[in-house]
Amino acid sequence: MKKEEPCYTIGIWKVKPGKVEEFIAAWKEFAKWTLKTQPDALKGTLLQDPEDHHYFISLGPWKDSKSIKKWSHLPTFVGFVVKASQLCEDIKPFTMQLVARITNPLD
Repeated sequence: MKKEEPCYTIGIWKVKPGKVEEFIAAWKEFAKWTLKTQPDALKGTLLQDPEDHHYFISLGPWKDSKSIKKWSHLPTFVGFVVKASQLCEDIKPFTMQLVARITNPLD
């Protein structure tokens, strides 16, 4: 049986004016909850566009896609999506599979 490759959750967020700090705080709280309660979540990262501070990308590696599906149906997940919808003009969520990884040969 072939082992499933890690999957990644990716979110592209456009935060409403005046809501950036509130969004960052809400995302951090949600990410901490996720890592504390979901053993197959490996880490969470939030990136901000330095040119336009309203744009963010979140990403997190997971053990497998089944874990992501289970997590996305939990009440706390749904609650975060509702809160984020109030703070954001646009949200684009994705689940991605690893298809290639290139590392520095000097490492």
